[in-house]
Amino acid sequence: MRPAQSLLALWAAATAPGAQALTPSARSSSRVAARPFARTTSSTSLNLKDPEPGTKLVSNRKEIAYDGVRFFETGVDEEDCIPAQEFCVIDPDTSKPIRLTVEEKERMFLDSLQSYYVSGRQVMDDAEFDALKEDLAWSGSEVVNLNRKEIQYLEAMQAYNKGESIMTDADFDRLRDELREDGSAIAVSKEPKCYIDTGICTATFQKDNFRNNLLYLPALSIIGLLWLGIGFEIVGGRINPLVLGAFGAPVVGSAAKAVTDQFIFPNNLVAYGPCPSCEAENRVYFGDILGVEGFGKQGAFKCTKCKEQIIVQRRSLRANTLPK
Repeated sequence: MRPAQSLLALWAAATAPGAQALTPSARSSSRVAARPFARTTSSTSLNLKDPEPGTKLVSNRKEIAYDGVRFFETGVDEEDCIPAQEFCVIDPDTSKPIRLTVEEKERMFLDSLQSYYVSGRQVMDDAEFDALKEDLAWSGSEVVNLNRKEIQYLEAMQAYNKGESIMTDADFDRLRDELREDGSAIAVSKEPKCYIDTGICTATFQKDNFRNNLLYLPALSIIGLLWLGIGFEIVGGRINPLVLGAFGAPVVGSAAKAVTDQFIFPNNLVAYGPCPSCEAENRVYFGDILGVEGFGKQGAFKCTKCKEQIIVQRRSLRANTLPK
C-alpha cells in the first residue's frame, strides 16, 4: 500500500462517526463532500488505489484534501487570522480576528513604545505587547531589535516624564539628531497620530533635499555663465568651454552657495510631510526671500486639503494641529 493510501485511509477511519478503525464496511458512516471538481470516495476504496487530485474528505471536525502530492487542511482562508499562530486584532463590529500586515504591526509596536516611554500611557497590556513583539520577530522585522542609542533615548524620555534627568539637554538633542540621521523609527514618527484627550494630531516632517538644492540653481546659473563668458574672453577661445567649466566648477559652486545663503534665500530650509489631520502632503519653507522675512523657529500654515491649522517646529520638524 502506498503512503498516500494508508494515511488517508487511517484518517478517514478514525474520523468517521460510529466507524470501527481499519474495518471496511459498505454501510460506513464516513461521508465525502461532493464538489463539482471532487471525486466521491469512501474509506474502503482508499485501500484499493490512490485518491485522485481534488479528492476531499470531510468529518465533523475538519476537511482534508489531496492534490496528488500532499495532504493539506482546507477551509482556512488566506486572509483569516489564527490567534494561536499570530498576533490578531478583534473587529469591534463582527468580533472576529483580523489579520494585519507587517507594516501595520510595526506601526502598532512603535506607537506602543513611544506612548509608554514618551507620554507614560500604556495602549496595550503586557501580554498583547509580548505577542506582537514575538510575531514581528518571527516575521523578520528589524524594529523589534533596538540598538544602544535607541534604548538610551527611550530611557531618557521616560526619566524626563518622571521629573528626573539622566542627561543634559544638549546631550539629548545630540542623541536625537544622531538617531534621525540614522533613520531610526524610534526618534522619527512619520505616521500621523492623534490624542483623544487633547484632540492634538502630530506628525514629523522631513527635509526636502531636492527642493533645497533647487534654491541654489538661479545663482549657480548666473555665476556659471559669467565664469564662462569672462574666461572665454580672457583665454581668447583657446580652451574648450567644457574644460573651462570643469575647472571653474568648485569656484562657481562655492560662490553660488554663498550668494544664495547670504542674500537670496538666507537661512533656507524646505520641509515636507503629511498633514497630521488628513495625511495630505504639505510643504513649508523656513527662511527669508530677498530680504523679506519668512518663518523662523516655527511655521504656521493651513493644510491644502482640510484647511486645518498646522504648526511645524524648524528644529525638530515636528508638526501638530491646534487643540480642539
